[in-house]
Amino acid sequence: MRFERKAVMQISETTQNLLHFIDKSPSCFHAVESLTAMLEAAGCERLYENRPWTLERGRRYFVTRNGSSVLAFAVPERFCGMQIVSAHSDSPTFRVKSGGEITVEGHYKKLNTEGYGGMILSSWFDRPLSLAGRAVVRTEAGVKSVLVHIDRDLLVIPSLAIHMSRGMAEQKLNPQVDLLPLFGNEKADYQALIAEAAGVEKENLLSSDVFLYPRQKGTVTGAENEFIVAPRLDDLQCAFSGMTAFLAAENSEKLNICAVFDNEEVGSRTKQGADSTFLTDTVRRIAAALGIPEEEWLRTLPDSFMLSADNAHAVHPNYAGKCDETNRCYLNGGIVIKFSANQKYTTDAVSASVFGEICRRADVPVMVFHNRSDMAGGSTLGNIANAHLSLNTVDIGIPQLAMHAAVETAGAKDTDYMVRAMTAFYNADIRQQADGAYTF
Repeated sequence: MRFERKAVMQISETTQNLLHFIDKSPSCFHAVESLTAMLEAAGCERLYENRPWTLERGRRYFVTRNGSSVLAFAVPERFCGMQIVSAHSDSPTFRVKSGGEITVEGHYKKLNTEGYGGMILSSWFDRPLSLAGRAVVRTEAGVKSVLVHIDRDLLVIPSLAIHMSRGMAEQKLNPQVDLLPLFGNEKADYQALIAEAAGVEKENLLSSDVFLYPRQKGTVTGAENEFIVAPRLDDLQCAFSGMTAFLAAENSEKLNICAVFDNEEVGSRTKQGADSTFLTDTVRRIAAALGIPEEEWLRTLPDSFMLSADNAHAVHPNYAGKCDETNRCYLNGGIVIKFSANQKYTTDAVSASVFGEICRRADVPVMVFHNRSDMAGGSTLGNIANAHLSLNTVDIGIPQLAMHAAVETAGAKDTDYMVRAMTAFYNADIRQQADGAYTF
């Protein structure tokens, strides 16, 4: 008997680029560095918040804040509103505390860490980890921030052997006790290691924002190469998609903006978060540099639109009952439109319909997500950003499994879907004809 082997799905260039982007982005600071590298390679001009802005119509620019958030924008020939994609650069992890070393019985050194964001704690056990972030170092004139990345297997959080943990399976993990990473023997010197990574002497290292990250590289899995497994898919998958689409799009009527904020996982209430004035400050400065009066650009807000892009929950093959009965999302099923009656998501019938029609015209499939009514869900960027710049917004995402685990799973087709949908959105010209009626 002869068997024919089924063809395996080819790994798309978009998926390969996404996995490379994630590998180069072990912290929020490195994610923004990777995004700005994409922008600079495409000829976009860097601006600085503390310097004057001179803008030319038809050109693209970007500005960063804190080294962990970035706003990119394309100046149109005419200013007829804004079309914004927002995502975030941070992911749940562990942050090293000040004075981070703890010596154990004169034989071990472990690092004193604290959780950043809500994470699946057990997923961090027994895997190679390392450190990435930024250091602040002394200079002759003052201080400066330097990216640091220990690009080798450095740490591990060892689990307790089953023989010593019988009866402990139901106990809640304690981050201060159960999840401190083993760093080395009693001679290990954390400050010296970070100083070396920053390229300075130890005495010139002043402070640091350093995080743990899993060393596992993103990969493609599944019988037909249909899944991707990688750290930080939430939300680097949407951040990468948004910036890729921004660079591919052209719109002579609308101010296209790609906004990647930090600190979404801890509430966004920082100077670089979605709950800051970063977006509105930037829009005001763009209008001022183009000579557009405030009343005029405020008048364009009804013709403006935002995609709040943050990954979504797919039906779990082992826990299918955890999802809503009639609104179920699956890997490789397309873009998820997220609804919440309590407005944790900003989507309403109008914004969902506008975006859904854009996706239909771009031949991109969409799915709908609601939480189970007896289960509290998360929140994201849209409603937070709307408190500062109020416009029609739809919350969307890429379906995934194991959200907030050290390593997550998504569909290999869905990044391409998201890039295509976002590009179509950026290319559209959304206009309000009456309250609740739109053309595009």
